[in-house]
Amino acid sequence: MAIVMSCLNWVWYHRNYIIIFLTPLLLLALPLYFSGSSEARCGYAIILMAVYWCTECMPLAVTALLPVILFPMMGIMEAGDVHIEYLKDSNMLFIGGLLVAIAVEHWNLHKRIALRVLLLVGVRPALLMMGFMIVSAFLSMWISNTATTAMMLPIAHAVLQQLRATEVQADERDFLAAAQDNPAFELEIRETNVCWIYGHPERNPPNNVLFLNIFTPDVLQCSPEMQQDARRRATEAKYDLLTKGMSLSVCYSASIGGTATLTGTTPNLILKGQMDEIYPGNGGVINFASWFAFAFPNMLLMLVLTWIWLQFMFLGFNLKKSFGCGVKTDRDKEAYTVMKEEYAKLGPMKFAEVAVLIIFVLLVLLWFTREPGFIDGWATVLFNKGGDFVSDGTVAIFMSMLFFVIPSQLPRFRGGYGVNEKGKPVKAPPALLNWEVVHERMPWNIILLLGGGFALAAGSEASGLSTWLGERLAPLQKIPPFAISLLLCLLVATFTECSSNTATTTLFLPILASMATAIKIHPLYVMLPCTIAASLAFMLPVATPPNAIAFSFGNLKVIDMVKAGFMLNIIGILCINLGINTWGYAMFGMGTFPEWANSTSSKP
Repeated sequence: MAIVMSCLNWVWYHRNYIIIFLTPLLLLALPLYFSGSSEARCGYAIILMAVYWCTECMPLAVTALLPVILFPMMGIMEAGDVHIEYLKDSNMLFIGGLLVAIAVEHWNLHKRIALRVLLLVGVRPALLMMGFMIVSAFLSMWISNTATTAMMLPIAHAVLQQLRATEVQADERDFLAAAQDNPAFELEIRETNVCWIYGHPERNPPNNVLFLNIFTPDVLQCSPEMQQDARRRATEAKYDLLTKGMSLSVCYSASIGGTATLTGTTPNLILKGQMDEIYPGNGGVINFASWFAFAFPNMLLMLVLTWIWLQFMFLGFNLKKSFGCGVKTDRDKEAYTVMKEEYAKLGPMKFAEVAVLIIFVLLVLLWFTREPGFIDGWATVLFNKGGDFVSDGTVAIFMSMLFFVIPSQLPRFRGGYGVNEKGKPVKAPPALLNWEVVHERMPWNIILLLGGGFALAAGSEASGLSTWLGERLAPLQKIPPFAISLLLCLLVATFTECSSNTATTTLFLPILASMATAIKIHPLYVMLPCTIAASLAFMLPVATPPNAIAFSFGNLKVIDMVKAGFMLNIIGILCINLGINTWGYAMFGMGTFPEWANSTSSKP
């Protein structure tokens, strides 16, 4: 038995190497059996990459480079055509959006925005959770979900710790004051050693103290000592729940907020790239403005329902206690002071922050007005009369280059600009961004992941695999489209819990495009909801980096995340399908099969 366990342990520790070497050998039967089929050869490459991506036996970006090797060697595409796929317009849009996000983070503009909003909403539990969710969702529309979560959670925990400390102190003061005012203060002690006081019905009562509803004080016949101890334990239980709820609210709202903009999360850009790759004549149906018009209302709906669900799970529905009607208490004021102190540490707004904010606002305005859809945008009037010359990527790169040419301080004719790290005087102010900062913070691996996905789509078209898949999926035409969309969203949302959302979207979208073309439904009817569903990874700590950060911060158990996330997955899928069958249906003309979907690219 010991030998068997030792062998199993060895296999487990070396599993990555075993998968890397065994998988291509086991799959080799496919191209050998169908030796003259380019579809089989392309299928071999795609299945191999899917296994590597799902098991993460190699870094995801390294796996994304496999088409560079496999497609030319298998005669699917020429090497030059494969290489071009790794730097498309969507990659430029991604790079430009990330440069803006890096500048915002570098000058702490995101923290200033976050604290300003939190100071406005207040510190009552429900309002505090609402404030953190609004800020997290807004920031993750423009910067990475991971960076948003990593910044917001320490602020949330500092506020909650202050609220906990002040409430404990206030309870002790109230108890001592009551005892001094009434020396005979003592309640009749029951024969049973149980004290009914603030708590939660699902919690096991520690030390013979039974907890009831947190927000329903019901003090019955206890000794003063028991009452004080029970209040302390009830406060701790309440804030344990509140900490869990707040941690989950931040990470979930960061993931939800990323779905609202085209640059908010990688799957959104993958959809744009795949649409342009597979349907080159689509006329830019997916751009920043059209995506925002569909996804932003959907994001708001999901955010509200998420807040209601987390409120129900962790805070209850006592509106007076949760929203705090009436005058602020001392404990509220002390917790509010914590946020004011954090905001004061940022100091007055610097020239660099103002410059970054102006560039950011201008970029968003240019994105929205480039091709708004209902009228000709500035790009159409000035540049795009003879073709699609200026894209969202062009605008993103142009505006992000300004960070490298605008100084971080106003030029001075007298006096200096301080000293550098070595203590030497600075003769000229540095630019808003430098390449060292960009190189350190830019996730270059995502660019390779995007390119790998575009190469897969191009290979599927060039080999005829997409056509073959479409023919096999033709019987699905008998199923109502709304049922197909709903089932596919469930499949993608389940798959993304144990695989990266980037890999999930990359693998599924070409198949969904083939299916949509075969059964003659609008490609976006299935591709758009499944892309957003790939971001609904709420159930497991390993599903997304924001989940992992919240899990480490909030003293959460896996079951806490599963219970909260399962319902949110269902809510998210229903919201997405509601959107695609209502305002999305009208926006994209889902009722007809578009002409551009009849002609897919046979060549990159």
